[in-house]
Amino acid sequence: MKKTLVISSAMLALVFGAACNNDFLDRLPQDRLSEATFFKNENDLRIYANRFYTIIPAQGHTSDNNSDNFVPRDRTPLLAGTYTVPNTGGGWTWNNEREANFFLMRYERADAAPAVKAKYAGEVRLFRAYMWWRKVVQFGDVVWFGKDLNENSPELFAARTPRATVMDTVLNDLNYAVANLPVPASAEQDRVNKDIANAIKSRICLWEGTYRKYRGLPGAETYLREAATAAEAVMNSGNYAIYTTGAPTRDYVNLFIQEELRGNKEAVMARRYVKDQSMHNATRQISDVWPSYSKDFVESILCADGLPISLSPLYQGDDTPEKERTNRDPRYSQLIVTRDYVVTQNADGSADKITLPRIPAVLTGYASAKYKSPDPVQWVANQSTLDLFIVRYAEILLNFVEAKAELGEASQAVVNQTINKIRDRVGMPHMIIAALIKDPASTFPTVPVLIDEIRRERRIELAQDGFRFDDIIRWKAGELINNAKTIVGMKLTPALRAQYPASQVAGIQVDANDRIRVYTDITTRVWNDRMYLFPLPLQEMNLNPQLKPQNPGW
Repeated sequence: MKKTLVISSAMLALVFGAACNNDFLDRLPQDRLSEATFFKNENDLRIYANRFYTIIPAQGHTSDNNSDNFVPRDRTPLLAGTYTVPNTGGGWTWNNEREANFFLMRYERADAAPAVKAKYAGEVRLFRAYMWWRKVVQFGDVVWFGKDLNENSPELFAARTPRATVMDTVLNDLNYAVANLPVPASAEQDRVNKDIANAIKSRICLWEGTYRKYRGLPGAETYLREAATAAEAVMNSGNYAIYTTGAPTRDYVNLFIQEELRGNKEAVMARRYVKDQSMHNATRQISDVWPSYSKDFVESILCADGLPISLSPLYQGDDTPEKERTNRDPRYSQLIVTRDYVVTQNADGSADKITLPRIPAVLTGYASAKYKSPDPVQWVANQSTLDLFIVRYAEILLNFVEAKAELGEASQAVVNQTINKIRDRVGMPHMIIAALIKDPASTFPTVPVLIDEIRRERRIELAQDGFRFDDIIRWKAGELINNAKTIVGMKLTPALRAQYPASQVAGIQVDANDRIRVYTDITTRVWNDRMYLFPLPLQEMNLNPQLKPQNPGW
């Protein structure tokens, strides 16, 4: 049982009386602090840095709704083509960035050892790097400012900085954090450390390196090498491992419904929750409205022999849910709710199990099992104490192998260090580079088979963790959204339909292949290349004409 209130690596500031006040995060530092009385000692630095620990989000159950993995009830405006240029806002806000700069302009005043001050500067620069990276992901060229601004600052009317320049500044911040944060053994518990900085660096640099590579932009190799080096540093630390208890049919799904991630070697960074002190509502949400995987995602899962369904003799087809799950990667039944899945584990030892896929409440019939706890205690609104990952070791392994493959350096030894360790958890056959066969149904027909299969492994292992849309953007693979299978569900054949009460399935429409149609007014979505970037808000562009031109296509 948890005994203390800790949100791992996120000691949320019960400071300035504002831990639960969301408005606090939108206030500028000088609204709360007096420069004459603050930044005096280490405790002041710690207190100020605490506010940034919510910047990097925890992974959650609806994080892939804007991709080809899930089919949400309401189409996301961007992918539906209905997103409009906002009048104001739309992500073009800079309060958190300004607060980081406010600290970095003043922290050296503190009466503390240089290494101590550098440590807290490393914390804030890590979070500043993450914030500006997310701005670049969303908007491309953005305004860069390295100091806190006021209403008279000329930088308020500056032009946008080229994205490459901003990302080089982000990399400088990341390198500073890596150099100045302590190793976990020397770090204060539940604060960011050198491993976390390297982990975040690997994520950001992989994104930037592949973004540049697939657009023919200079500097791709530099960022890919930085990603590989950062990931390898985490791997070589010896502090982490893939979680396993030797139960290949349960270990993956159980990883995401744990009350305590402190001590779990797969948790590089986690957000922890404690009964009656810090709780969340994610478990209740997934119990109310189970996310629905797409047919395209389900078909991407390998068979138990390590081959795709288009090549494996083990594949039984999809005429029934039972056939479709037979002989598949054990993660299939740990990601997707199938017959005999335990929905509720009752206090008396009995269990409520699934008999048929839940439709139409589960839009596609492919209900997500990930993050779904069978413990009804966790379903109480805003009362869940299940911990959530912020950075998971499996991601680091996948970052490393992908970066090495993009550099042309992914040997069998690299694959053994990474993908095969992940596969060992669920008892899947190892990936053998020499034996790989290009999937004739690949969604990436032009990339080498090794990169194709690394992307598949990433899609399955990190499903629902919030990476998929970012991956599509960095690979310049928006056309995946055009695939009709990304918005349809399981086969609802006449024989399967007959097993349901007629009233339950009367309104469900299917396509010519008996696959459930979620959106009955369209058969496919249409990708537009303008979706690679979001538009800047009109009001801000009118106030500062230097921000023009608008992002392409908007």
